[in-house]
Amino acid sequence: MTPDLQPAPHLKEERLRSEEIYRGRILDVYKDTVLLENGTEAIREVVHHPGGACVVPLTSDGCVLMVRQFRYPHHTETLEVPAGKLEYGEDPLQCAVRELKEEVGGEADSLESLGSLFPTPAYDEEVIYMYLARQITETSTQSLDADEFLDVVRIPLTDAVQMVMENRIRDAKTQIALLKTTFLLQNEQNR
Repeated sequence: MTPDLQPAPHLKEERLRSEEIYRGRILDVYKDTVLLENGTEAIREVVHHPGGACVVPLTSDGCVLMVRQFRYPHHTETLEVPAGKLEYGEDPLQCAVRELKEEVGGEADSLESLGSLFPTPAYDEEVIYMYLARQITETSTQSLDADEFLDVVRIPLTDAVQMVMENRIRDAKTQIALLKTTFLLQNEQNR
């Protein structure tokens, strides 16, 4: 039985005050005072971020072009699908096209939405838009930012999904995008 997922009007918080704590190049942090549904006040620390887009570049032979890079906050390398930060007001699809070209030097004949996700809804307003890119043409070399270093890795989709299930791919957007891609392809095969 599917639960009723209609909005619950009583589940809300009203912002009373907002104070900027930090303004950075990638994100801003605010301390908000909110009114809870029971009439009491609470503090919410909120990260403001313009959001991002990620893309699963699926080659004609069933491989995914992924990027391996060092992620400073976790002090480790990660394996991820190409992704990047949206400029304020930028169309997420255009961001995905840009990141595909910049990070793996590729272009796609088609991109289709895999939906969006909230990576950390408890304290961050970021939304990541996911896309599946098919019929990839590897047209050029990478065009990375000055502080961006990554290697392109070609992995069969089935192997990448197995790596997700074995906790060897730990990036949330990559996990979700790969699993949604697999589900979508399975549904297409079953039609």
